[in-house]
Amino acid sequence: MTALVSVEDTGSGISDDVMDSIFDVFYTTKKNGTGMGLSISRNIVEAHSGELVARNNEGSGATFVVKLPVQMEAG
Repeated sequence: MTALVSVEDTGSGISDDVMDSIFDVFYTTKKNGTGMGLSISRNIVEAHSGELVARNNEGSGATFVVKLPVQMEAG
């Protein structure tokens, strides 16, 4: 069983030349950004055997999806 959390916006999306780098440590497109947020987020999700992915929407915006396994306890 898998839990999915999807966050979508209607902005300009993520340019193709940036998409491969957004989860890299210290990568940022912001003037005062640290480039840590998405890297830390992906590491946390992966530490729990999950996956964090990003994709552009058709038209405009982007969607981030967190996929986490769910363990059902007997009882």
